[in-house]
Amino acid sequence: MFKNFKENIKSDFPSSIIVFLVALPLCLGIASASKVPILSGLIAGIVGGIVVTFFSRSELGVSGPAAGLIAIVIAAVAKMGFNQFLVAVMLSGVIQFILGVFRAGIIGYYFPNSVIRGMLSGIGIVIIIKEIPHALGYDKVPEGEFQFSQSDGENSFSELFFNMFDYISIGAIIITLVGIGILLLWNRPMFKKQTVFQWIQGPLVAVISGILLNNLFQLDAFKSMSLSLSGEHLVQIPPILTADKLSDVISFPDFNALFNVQTYITAAILALVASLETLLCVEATDKLDPEKRITPTSIELKAQGIGNVVSGLCGGLPVTQVIVRSSANIQSGAKSRLSAFIHGFLLLICAITIPFILNMIPLASLAAILLMVGYKLANPQIFKEMWNKGLGQFVPYIITIIVIVRVDLLWGIGVGLVVAILNVLYDNMKAPYFFDKKNYKPGDTINIELSEQITFLNKGSILQTLQSIPDNSKVIVDASRTVKIHPDVLEIFDDFKEHARSANIDVTFVAMPKKKFQNQSYKFSDDKDSDTAAA
Repeated sequence: MFKNFKENIKSDFPSSIIVFLVALPLCLGIASASKVPILSGLIAGIVGGIVVTFFSRSELGVSGPAAGLIAIVIAAVAKMGFNQFLVAVMLSGVIQFILGVFRAGIIGYYFPNSVIRGMLSGIGIVIIIKEIPHALGYDKVPEGEFQFSQSDGENSFSELFFNMFDYISIGAIIITLVGIGILLLWNRPMFKKQTVFQWIQGPLVAVISGILLNNLFQLDAFKSMSLSLSGEHLVQIPPILTADKLSDVISFPDFNALFNVQTYITAAILALVASLETLLCVEATDKLDPEKRITPTSIELKAQGIGNVVSGLCGGLPVTQVIVRSSANIQSGAKSRLSAFIHGFLLLICAITIPFILNMIPLASLAAILLMVGYKLANPQIFKEMWNKGLGQFVPYIITIIVIVRVDLLWGIGVGLVVAILNVLYDNMKAPYFFDKKNYKPGDTINIELSEQITFLNKGSILQTLQSIPDNSKVIVDASRTVKIHPDVLEIFDDFKEHARSANIDVTFVAMPKKKFQNQSYKFSDDKDSDTAAA
């Protein structure tokens, strides 16, 4: 973690501040949306930043409480109570660690790129939708409510288009526009080349400018314009916690839950969902990494497992690696794990000190940062790129986005994966050769060259093609390039041999097996023996 410390600190320290500022309202908001003690979200953020990062090998990933687990947490706490739920969190960590030991992290590599990019773009759109109200001064919905349908009876679009226009604040709009302007300037090549702008990151300047502007709006000269922001328009940290009151505020696990079957069911669900979210986020983060470093996924599962054991023990929510904070970390110019590690300590300091400075930060400033993060994740250029790759890539990509925006993250990933798999199955069902019956002339030899892999999915197309071969023709079925063939397909060819005798078809099988196959796929050898059946 501390490798190249001097070289990385100039990028990682400013980035850690930005990630901290982004993570803080998310930690509190997710806890609020999960209907659990609000401090549990902050504890999960601290554990994700310090504990998980220490054991992880993900250079740019940031861990903490995840919006995708809100529904699971609400349901489990309603059945078990929060103290018993904490035991399930600890057990889910144990399961994750065991998965890491057995190298289950490789599962993440089997998710199609179209689904992963759809996940990133979908999250980007959700971030934009959720941050526009904050950018305009409407702050009724908690940050953690990333679902389309919300607990207040609204949904993302009704909240956006029907309610917020009655609450627009000119002060919030000014702060947002200034923040976005600063971020755009910091991305200009001229600014990137200057050393001073590498140390002082644009998002940090955007936050400071928001604080200064809001204090300026409170002067007598601006009071009549009602530009200043207060209350729900600012970051709100719980009152300071003194050491002797920690036991009254922090919840601890009730180990009587070990005798409750529901504990183990909840632990298994949490482990599965949290691991899936982490693995997908790891792959997405690696794709966003400018240096294209690859995270050892099984080590990451172990780190997440240790983190969840500690989080549950300390009264925190379950943790995963999360794409919003990871994206903000990357976009802020982080170079190593040091950024996520420092951000965890900043959350810890925030929990035990007076947060009066943080409570001066307008949510509009954070909205400006997150709007830029969302735009980079859902850049229109990405849509164009996926379209140019063909419908096989674009359809799973766009469906993943739609379901994420309309329902939630896990549903989007699941549906997108199903669509991607169906597309693969459809491609496999296509014939591995082509026979044009219309252009066939009597006497022509029909050459059928089989592909490397012939599975049971090819049965229908192969059978249809063989049935279309006219009588009195000559056919060569060449399997010399085939590596594996399914026994069901071999039976079809065996039946065709019998049909060939009665239809006066001269059929030659090149490099096909001569003996009947058992109930297993056949791997061809290099010999080119042929088997001929003639009428």
